[in-house]
Amino acid sequence: MTDQPNLADLQEEYEFLDVDDRYRLLIDLGRGLEDMPDALKTGATLVRGCSAAVWVYPTVLDDGRLHFLADSNAAITKGIIALVLLTVQDRAPGDISASDIEGALAPFDLKNQLSSNRTQGIPNMIALIRDTAARYAA
Repeated sequence: MTDQPNLADLQEEYEFLDVDDRYRLLIDLGRGLEDMPDALKTGATLVRGCSAAVWVYPTVLDDGRLHFLADSNAAITKGIIALVLLTVQDRAPGDISASDIEGALAPFDLKNQLSSNRTQGIPNMIALIRDTAARYAA
């Protein structure tokens, strides 16, 4: 992710925005994701159960931390996966497995801010990230 804000700063800004501005903030956050090469957008990297197509691909940094590439064919959904990645990006697999991703996202109240269509895949995004971290932690 390039030049992404930290989660606390983002949450503070998010709290003061109206619904339309929250959508814009998520879209801008998604635009900040690193480009994911089309060759990585395969069935193996597709997050199942999302209304939009979402792909997540893990890479391992030299020190063993995980760095995720992600993309979506929908702007808001791309922002949501960018928000999820802010909670885990460039962390050790064990730290990711132990982290409370849902708790970190709770202040954004996405289920009440966005349509159920847009949020239905969030648990699957989180599960895929946790499963990936567990594989690398083993």
